[in-house]
Amino acid sequence: MRFTYCPHCGTKLTPRPIGDEGLVPYCDTCEKPLFDMFSTCIIVMVVNECEEVALLKQGYLSSQYRVLVSGYMKPGESAEDCTRREVLEELGIELEELRIVGTDWFARRDQLMIGFVGRARKQAFKLSEEVDSAAWIPVEQAPELMHPGKSISTELVRRYLQERKK
Repeated sequence: MRFTYCPHCGTKLTPRPIGDEGLVPYCDTCEKPLFDMFSTCIIVMVVNECEEVALLKQGYLSSQYRVLVSGYMKPGESAEDCTRREVLEELGIELEELRIVGTDWFARRDQLMIGFVGRARKQAFKLSEEVDSAAWIPVEQAPELMHPGKSISTELVRRYLQERKK
């Protein structure tokens, strides 16, 4: 989000050079720059001991394709805590291991996605209201059920499969 007006006092902002940042929206009344903001989210590939991945169906995201667990970070929450919370909320399972695998910019929604691979024991899911269904799918078959274009979910699975070959 790029500010046009100060969210504190309502003054129209003016561009001002700020160090190496270039021109930044600036409030002359509050005397402070207002840098662009974006949401920080997590996305996690939950894998069990059978090398199956938890894929979700969430109608509000896509009626056709399956997705990985993802969610918004809350203020004061670490990315790791957010990931564990989202998996517990959406699938009703606890992660035994968690490792970060990278970050991706999701331009369509102005989001920074922090990607993880999490390990959990295979068990039945206790789904939240925002998840229509979920299933354990062999990792190799997962890309066939996900968005066929370049999506962050699909790329996370592909990276995992490439890493496994090494």
